[in-house]
Amino acid sequence: MAELVTLFRRLNLEQRAAAVGSLLLIVSTFGPFSFVEAAEILVAVGVLALLRARAQGRHFHLPFGDGTVIAAAGFWTGLLIVVRLFDRPLGQNLLALACAAILVLAGARERAKRPPDDLPAAARPRDDVPPAESAPARPVRPSAAAAPAASRRPPGEEDTEPLPPPEFEPYEPEQGEQLRLGGERSAPQRPGET
Repeated sequence: MAELVTLFRRLNLEQRAAAVGSLLLIVSTFGPFSFVEAAEILVAVGVLALLRARAQGRHFHLPFGDGTVIAAAGFWTGLLIVVRLFDRPLGQNLLALACAAILVLAGARERAKRPPDDLPAAARPRDDVPPAESAPARPVRPSAAAAPAASRRPPGEEDTEPLPPPEFEPYEPEQGEQLRLGGERSAPQRPGET
C-alpha cells in the first residue's frame, strides 16, 4: 500500500485525475454484470497500468501519446456505458458517465501539456540548433565602473546614446496657432484657391 501511495505522488495532476477516474469506473461496474462491464474494467485496469508504469519511470512509446490514449479510453468507456444505459440503475449510469468524462478531460489536459512523442524527426526540436524565432544574443558591454582602469577611455570619448530621428519630434503649435495633423506639411490647395 505504501508503494501505491508513493507512485500516486509521482504522478502529475492530470495523471492523478485519470487514476481516480479509472478506480471509480471499476467501482461503477458493481451490480448487474455482463461483458460490457468486463470491458470497462479492462479499459480502467489498462489506464491504471499505464499510469503505474509512468510513475515508475518506465519509458516506452505509445502512438499519439499518453493523453490521447487516456482520452480514447474515456470515450470508449462512455460508449460502453451508453450501450447499457437502460439495463442498469440511473445512479450507477451517472457515476459511470462521470468517470468516463473524467478520463476524457484528464487525457485531453495531458495531451495539451505533453505532445505525442511520435512526431516526425523534422518536427522535433533539436538540442544543438537554437530556435529560429529567437533573436541572436547581443554582446554585453561592461559598464564604466566595472571596466578595468587600463581599458577605460579618455574623457570625452565615453559611449553615447544616439539621438532619436527628427521625424519623431513632437509637433508644438505656436502661440494662437491651431493644432493640425501632419507636422510641417500643409493641405493641398484646390484649383482656384489662394
